[in-house]
Amino acid sequence: MTSLSQRSSGLVQRRTEATRSAAVDREKCSDEEEDEARRWDDDDDDKGDSKETRLTLMEEVLLLGLKDREGYTSFWNDCISSGLRGCMMVELALRGRILLEACGVRRKSLLSRKVICKSDAPTGDVLLDEALKHINSTQPPETVQSWIELLSGETWNPLKLHFQLRNVRERLAKNLVEKGVLTTEKQNFLLFDMTTHPLTNSTIKQRLVKKVQDSVLEKWVNDPHRMDKRILALILLAHSSDVLENAFAPLHDDLYDLGMKRVHTLLELEPEKESAKSSANELMWAVVAALGK
Repeated sequence: MTSLSQRSSGLVQRRTEATRSAAVDREKCSDEEEDEARRWDDDDDDKGDSKETRLTLMEEVLLLGLKDREGYTSFWNDCISSGLRGCMMVELALRGRILLEACGVRRKSLLSRKVICKSDAPTGDVLLDEALKHINSTQPPETVQSWIELLSGETWNPLKLHFQLRNVRERLAKNLVEKGVLTTEKQNFLLFDMTTHPLTNSTIKQRLVKKVQDSVLEKWVNDPHRMDKRILALILLAHSSDVLENAFAPLHDDLYDLGMKRVHTLLELEPEKESAKSSANELMWAVVAALGK
């Protein structure tokens, strides 16, 4: 009888310790996300003194997709539009502005959970603030997949066309011009003239490319939850936008093969399982799941 009581007591104690440990992990993850949001807010307030040009996920993905000399993305890329909207959702999540609704007793799938506005404080980025305003003012809330479609203008509902964010690539390119990364030119394509944005600061793009390469080569940790959330999101979203391979093209064959092999281990992860882990950003994995459909 005493032995049974001791076993029961031990089981309760282990469960209590596991619950406490999970709570600590969740609190740590929340603190990390709040620190990330504060860092970005501080940078927005002090842009002029920043030693390194800070780029948003949208700007990084666009920069990876732009041809350096020509100054435009591939005409055959039909993924980058939705990919950039996904970047906006993840950027807002990393800055502590939005999150997924709570699971409840019965765990819902990532794609069925609604996006909730956690804070409507301005981010300092016009595109992000425009998307945040739409999310904050919409009732009932929409899912991640719905928001990507609405922000892209891919909806058959004429009453929701006002959610579309127009000229996103051009507006992001202008942001990069203001940051001294790109320049603006006019090119004639026989039937029409087009504004292009060739690369003018190769150092920043080289730094971006090296960051992506190093994350799966020299700094590879073989665990997505030990990776920096921003670089993990960049890799996954750059792939969804069909621009990731541009970062690995300059590598020699052996490093290219190794880098892409490790990238594929990240791409093969199941968003539902990864989002359930204590250190995960659920909204990021929801965006990955939505873009992977």
